[in-house]
Amino acid sequence: MLANERKAAPSTHRQALSAILYLYKEVLSQELPWLQEIGRPTPTKRIPSVLTREEVGSMLALMDGVTGLLARLLYGTGMRHMEGLSLRVKDVDFDRHVIIVRDGKGGKDRVVMLPHSLESALRVQLASSRALWTADRNAQRPGVYLPHALESKYPRAGQSWAWHWVFASPTLAIDPRSGVERRHHLYEQRLQRAIKQAVGQAGIHKPVSVHTLRHSFATHLLQAGTDIRTVQELLGHSDVSTTMIYTHVLKVAAGGTASPLDALGALGAFAP
Repeated sequence: MLANERKAAPSTHRQALSAILYLYKEVLSQELPWLQEIGRPTPTKRIPSVLTREEVGSMLALMDGVTGLLARLLYGTGMRHMEGLSLRVKDVDFDRHVIIVRDGKGGKDRVVMLPHSLESALRVQLASSRALWTADRNAQRPGVYLPHALESKYPRAGQSWAWHWVFASPTLAIDPRSGVERRHHLYEQRLQRAIKQAVGQAGIHKPVSVHTLRHSFATHLLQAGTDIRTVQELLGHSDVSTTMIYTHVLKVAAGGTASPLDALGALGAFAP
């Protein structure tokens, strides 16, 4: 029904099938060998939406403040949305001009470049974040959230400047995991709204999301001649085949394969 009538996405189909299997095996303690043999749909690979350099420039020119800085950082490093929002002070290395992405997708760490053009703005952002950190310490508020079991292993680490957010929220919020009121990073929809507004003002008629900045980062690096293995490492892909999707965009866009209609024009058989 999901596949044939509702035309649901493969991920929805797979989730429903897994839920049914779990219900019968773990809750009802019934084995259904025939259900195990039902084929799972193959995920559909979509060509990512990519902006040109000019479109990225026109969009970023209409963004300022902390959202403008965050958008430039995501495009300049290829980081995912949450990787940028959850960036910690200790992971920004101005001396080596690198940013260490901790616990990315798949639980992996990686290193990306720190754009030289953003160094000054990042230092200003850190100064703003430190003012919030100082106010929290003076008010004896709880420290920031620490991943996994670090909070129990290092109880005071969350109060240290090194673990503070680079993009700290100006307001406090209740941590849903513990019920503690503490300072979190910026609300993720704040950047999404700012990008949507800038795209409309720039007159860009493409589907654009925060992730489009990451797609554009990878495509523009490949266009500039960067080795695909290097792009793979910067993006944090486990398999180069995932990175290869950006080459599909480039094959046609680069003009490597000409349309047969253009050949007719060259022969004088077709006049536009």
